[in-house]
Amino acid sequence: MDARLTGEQAQLRDAAAKLATDLGPESVAALESAQRRARLDAAVTGSGWRTLRSDGASGVEVAVVAEELARGLVDTPFLGPILADDLLRHAPARTDDVAVAVAIEGTAFDARGIDSVVTLDGTTVLLAAAGTPVACADLTREAKAVASGGEAVVTLGAADARRWYALALAATAADLLGAARGAHALACDYAKIREQYGKTIGSYQAVAHLLAEGLALIEGMVSIVRHAAWAVDELEPDEAVRAAQMAKVYAARSALTVCENSIQVHGGIGNTWECLAHLYLRRVLVATETCPVTLKEINSGLS
Repeated sequence: MDARLTGEQAQLRDAAAKLATDLGPESVAALESAQRRARLDAAVTGSGWRTLRSDGASGVEVAVVAEELARGLVDTPFLGPILADDLLRHAPARTDDVAVAVAIEGTAFDARGIDSVVTLDGTTVLLAAAGTPVACADLTREAKAVASGGEAVVTLGAADARRWYALALAATAADLLGAARGAHALACDYAKIREQYGKTIGSYQAVAHLLAEGLALIEGMVSIVRHAAWAVDELEPDEAVRAAQMAKVYAARSALTVCENSIQVHGGIGNTWECLAHLYLRRVLVATETCPVTLKEINSGLS
């Protein structure tokens, strides 16, 4: 595979990065800003990113948007709707003006403001109403239970169902990568201005090594996540799933380390509610448990 982004993919990444920088929360308190969130919701809705798959976009394009939105802690639904879109694009008829999120194991993990959810039961796609909000550690997302029942809207082929699973893993891995990048940048910015003993803390080897380790982990994540996103459409379904499983495991472990190091670099302030570092950590923990993967699963698939 060619790991480089095409010109159009780079433009999509830049557009998502600009939106995340301009409208993502700059502080924990900004999560409560209704005005900012309304502008954010309108911008993401107008972008058409939630229906990228039905518009013919590749897994790589979904991943680059997911990565940038996570980097900016964007707190409007994207992963939930885009994974629902990938299921519903196979349906013979759908209403595009109705917002739908995907539910996994009975919970729609990214469904703020969304009243309809789809689930994949084997190869059958079921459409149901979203229930009441449930507790979620990720403060940038709202999770909802799934109301009982559900209407079958389409039955997928086995290959399409596997490709959807590969996309779900690759997209959540991209979310982990973006959150790690954001947490690392936050730590680097802090290390450049915080002084101890008359010098910025970034000049001390102990801190510099933590940040260098984080950068190395992020570079590894970029490589394996980009390959998994490419594999969604380019490899056989089982191979795509295996690539995505490996990316999810690597990204989850690496992102956790990067976020913990970010808190460490921040010192005492890193353990306070006001520091953004815990928002990244929370996002990583929830993304890790969304379609979780273990090494045992991967090894059993190779045997």
